[in-house]
Amino acid sequence: MKKSYRVKREKDFKLIFQSGTSVANRKFVVYSLPKDQAHFRVGLSVSKKLGNAVVRNRIKRRLRHLIKELSPHLVTTDFVIIARKGIEILTYQEMKNNLTHVLKLGNLYQEGNQGEQET
Repeated sequence: MKKSYRVKREKDFKLIFQSGTSVANRKFVVYSLPKDQAHFRVGLSVSKKLGNAVVRNRIKRRLRHLIKELSPHLVTTDFVIIARKGIEILTYQEMKNNLTHVLKLGNLYQEGNQGEQET
């Protein structure tokens, strides 16, 4: 995923957490903050409680791949995805279903939207 598609700075994370809205299901919490920009930006948060570095990096790799796969349907906003306990034992398809569900709850995923292709 290109750097322009990532939320990296602590200032941006804090702004999204403080001013944004949140939605959640059993496996993910998503904070979002609408922005006037050309494409979405995403930040990932995986707690040390979920496992060692190998486990956390595997979760983040899967999440980045899922975001890339879902990117044509994502709205142009900033959002942060927080992984919850239990995500480390899910299969790729179960993770995709849970992520799609929580993004739909937050109106961040739109079926008919065919905007961005390259991430």
